[in-house]
Amino acid sequence: MRLISLILLVLLIAIQFPLWLGKGGWLRVWELDRQVAEQDAKNQTLKSRNAKLAGEVRDLKEGTGAIEERARHELGMVKEGEVFVQFVAPAPATSATPPLPPPPPKPESGRR
Repeated sequence: MRLISLILLVLLIAIQFPLWLGKGGWLRVWELDRQVAEQDAKNQTLKSRNAKLAGEVRDLKEGTGAIEERARHELGMVKEGEVFVQFVAPAPATSATPPLPPPPPKPESGRR
């Protein structure tokens, strides 16, 4: 009776091994689920980027407003008859410390 119980226990462990650690086991399934979730997150990011790019392409194909906006912003272009005005930030203030005084004159080496 004891031998049969031992054999059944060994067989039970042998059957469980592929279920947990085998090629299609639970550990592998959990790892694949994690990878699928990670890839889904990447796909959502890429889908939103693609939607934004598709909208931009549609704007560029359908109207001149988007083209004009890009030309003005990226290339600095102006229409005929317009005047381009650019505001430049003021130069940084100089330091509050006064400049160093000039060095004292060197004594002459020869006497007269």
